[in-house]
Amino acid sequence: MRFLKFLSASEVLAEKDLLELENFLELAVAEDNFIAEACAPLIKGGKRLRPMLFMLCAHSKENYLPEKILPLAAALELIHTASLVHDDILDGAKKRRGVQTINSKYDAQTAVLIGDYLFAKAFQFVAEGNYGAEVSAILSKLVGNLCIGEIMQDRALFVVPTLEEYYTRINLKTAIFLSSCCQLGGIIAELNHDEIISLANYGNGLGLAFQIVDDLLDFFGEEKITGKPFGGDLKSGVITLPVIRALQVSEKSDALKKIVESGKVSDTDVATAAKIVRKTDAFDYCKTCAENQISRAKNSLPPIKSSVRIVLEEVANFVVVRSR
Repeated sequence: MRFLKFLSASEVLAEKDLLELENFLELAVAEDNFIAEACAPLIKGGKRLRPMLFMLCAHSKENYLPEKILPLAAALELIHTASLVHDDILDGAKKRRGVQTINSKYDAQTAVLIGDYLFAKAFQFVAEGNYGAEVSAILSKLVGNLCIGEIMQDRALFVVPTLEEYYTRINLKTAIFLSSCCQLGGIIAELNHDEIISLANYGNGLGLAFQIVDDLLDFFGEEKITGKPFGGDLKSGVITLPVIRALQVSEKSDALKKIVESGKVSDTDVATAAKIVRKTDAFDYCKTCAENQISRAKNSLPPIKSSVRIVLEEVANFVVVRSR
């Protein structure tokens, strides 16, 4: 079952919830045949990392409310899916998860509207679930941060960021999302304030590590496995940690800088840049950075139900060894 395949814990607490989520998500977009068809590759694909984290954290104690899990889990996945649809428009991406993007298959206008529809559907589930002002505020702030991160990235294309700028961007675009999923799970489990904050800190470290590994896979992954074009970030002008590191240590940093700041990167440029990056210690450096964030994440886990803690630790361990 997608992300759950790697888990070795004897009891996969969220598996039943995730199976129910699949049906819930398909029904969420079924009211219009065209939208259902356009969204099908995204709705049926993906790791389900965000709802899974939420569901696991919601199981942190025995007194969770089952009826509160599914609608909020669906809202989190739909927000993520909507953000991907809009990201693909901004990046001019042709493929996502190995298939045509919505903007490529149809057009940008259609993709914008489908992304908006998915955001609206997510908040519909939250409103109907009567989750209260706190949950709505967390989700609204989450979407706002996604937008800020995207704006920051879009305004700095083909510009080499500082390390601080890089971490700020991936925090806004990825880490805060995972942190919010864990925080919301703690709220549904009715944990105390400190325990909820600890889960949020776990999610933040996990999110930073996840994005660093994602950026590594852009240069060191296999397209048929990752489902994304090799060097896609670089080609779209997004400068990530492997490039930042290579610019710091490579003897050919001037040549690499010329490529990444050119404003237009060809397939030949991508191959040249990748060759330069791969000849440095960028892979080991980024892997160490990700592992440090994972250590921070695991050390943040509060004293929750042991079976949940085991699975959350396994999720953290998997993030730094994944190939997609």
